[in-house]
Amino acid sequence: MSERIDVSIISSGANLADARLHRLTRALLRAGLTVEIFAPGSVQDAPESLESDNGIVASAGTSLHIRRPWFGSSWSRTDLLSRYHRSRIFSLRSRGRVLYAISPEAVAPAYAHSFVLRRKFSVDFFEDYLRLLEDRRWAKKYFGILGWIAKSDTKSALWFSKRADLTTVADVQVPPYEARNRLVVRNLPDFSLLTESGERDLIPRAIYIGDLRESRGLQSMLRVAELAPEWEFDFVGGIAAADQEFVDQWLMGNNTDNRVRFHGRLAPKQSWKIAAGAWVGLSLLKNTPAFVEAVPSKLYEYMSVGLATISSPLPRCIELIDLSNSGAIESSPEGVAQRLQDWRENPRELDQIRKRARDWAEQNLDSEREYANFAAEMVKLTR
Repeated sequence: MSERIDVSIISSGANLADARLHRLTRALLRAGLTVEIFAPGSVQDAPESLESDNGIVASAGTSLHIRRPWFGSSWSRTDLLSRYHRSRIFSLRSRGRVLYAISPEAVAPAYAHSFVLRRKFSVDFFEDYLRLLEDRRWAKKYFGILGWIAKSDTKSALWFSKRADLTTVADVQVPPYEARNRLVVRNLPDFSLLTESGERDLIPRAIYIGDLRESRGLQSMLRVAELAPEWEFDFVGGIAAADQEFVDQWLMGNNTDNRVRFHGRLAPKQSWKIAAGAWVGLSLLKNTPAFVEAVPSKLYEYMSVGLATISSPLPRCIELIDLSNSGAIESSPEGVAQRLQDWRENPRELDQIRKRARDWAEQNLDSEREYANFAAEMVKLTR
């Protein structure tokens, strides 16, 4: 007899290394649910069973299944057609009592599959995808046809999500604003995935962990690296296809003596090992429609591991850093580089900021309760 599967996570877009996928999965496992995941990417980057974590013991019967592909190259490709292909195949293969679609193009097929088989249906929206599409250069290709298709699919996903048994969103500003059962599950840190920054390295070092693309400050951060030759920089995350050529040319044209390192996309636990010994975390997102109302999850994580943060002047980032007194707001690469220089010359000031960041996160970020509330709602659906 096949094992009971409580929740099938269907991600035709987000990679197995995606941090939110890891956090949500681990919350479900801690609640004792059996989870299967369908997502592109390398299995070695997938969430781990709790049994494999030091100091964490899973509930009896808890297990995690990473489903392998049935098909070839479209398993890992990121183009729109491959994502649509995956979403249909993944939905048909899912066996969970609850189908949890966490990519927009997977929502409609997951809903149809759940309706036919009389299963529960749930949805997660990482961010405001309609606004996000305004930032994507590929959405403007071919006279905007790809963008029109993606926007139509996203509007369809929002329509279905309002009717889901549970709709989770990553922040208060993420639609749908009205749904049958809407729950905000912020991207608060899962501390078991993080590594404390600890004692600073002798050579000052700044890090960035997340997607690397122009709208997320990639070009600005490389300009900072040019202006701050005393600092080292570690960038962890996949580089957007549209920005790869820029990065390649920048590396060829700048002799950084290995001061600037690109580590590629890593699973969250491996990503945050880079934080050990670092001084500062960077978050230089542009003021785009997708980001203007957002709080990047890395701000919470930087504070949690004891890093000072330098952020671009997005409204909610300004509010958070002012409230926690955990870093600085700078609007230009020149300003960021000068701030780094000031902290290099005044490490005591930096250490005070790093301590305040860690203390504030410990006192104000109730990750355990946030993820426990989410898991409790999913447990109800499996009954």
